[in-house]
Amino acid sequence: METAYTPGEVAARFGLTLDTLRYYEREGLLTEVERSPSGHRRYRASDVELLDLVRCLRDTDMPIARLREFAELVRAGDQTIPARLEVLTAHNQALTERIAELRAAQGPDFARRLHVLHDHADRLA
Repeated sequence: METAYTPGEVAARFGLTLDTLRYYEREGLLTEVERSPSGHRRYRASDVELLDLVRCLRDTDMPIARLREFAELVRAGDQTIPARLEVLTAHNQALTERIAELRAAQGPDFARRLHVLHDHADRLA
């Protein structure tokens, strides 16, 4: 029999709340979760592996709709690996561009304003 995990175990493993876990289920990021004979949700190892990937991508601000698309590709099997690579490559490019934008915004003007505020705080202390 395949190992099954309770919602509490999965939530603790990934630092999620139970509400977030249920949200991911509702949004289609996880397959329909199995139920124990008593009706309690039980996660398969494959659910946990996918959730690990979902959390990684969510931590990089991948939108839920794109996460859903990616999860569907994963569930569709290995023939979707080229499509998954396209999704990840496009996301990586978007991240690279966003990081460049943030670095530009954090330029000399921001540093100068931060320095002025620190000086002001020091005078108040």
